[in-house]
Amino acid sequence: MRRLAIDVRPGEYAVARLAPDAPVPANLLDPGEPVLISITRTPEELSVICPAGLAPAGATVEEGWRLLSVRGPLAFTLTGIIAALSSELAAAGVALFSISTFDTDHVLVRAPELERAVKALRESGHEVTV
Repeated sequence: MRRLAIDVRPGEYAVARLAPDAPVPANLLDPGEPVLISITRTPEELSVICPAGLAPAGATVEEGWRLLSVRGPLAFTLTGIIAALSSELAAAGVALFSISTFDTDHVLVRAPELERAVKALRESGHEVTV
């Protein structure tokens, strides 16, 4: 695996679940502060990843996540990025939640495990900026 540049983003994030027919919370679509917001609808749920302060009311919410973003853009032909990050974090006992966007890959780790995650990624040869 090649060496990756990874940025730890400020603030805590939340992973939220709404009913599959719930409307997308309009405030999440407003342009503003440059933060990651991911909205995914499946037949079973409307899933939202966002800064904890923007978590939708009435959702089932898992708070306390920190966001690590691979500096991109990454070519679509690259393989194994999430596999490498997940195996390196798994070896350190750190659970993750992954998201991919057009330009890059992101992982969320529980806030109490952030220090261990950063250490594991650095020891695997990645550049991690906190």
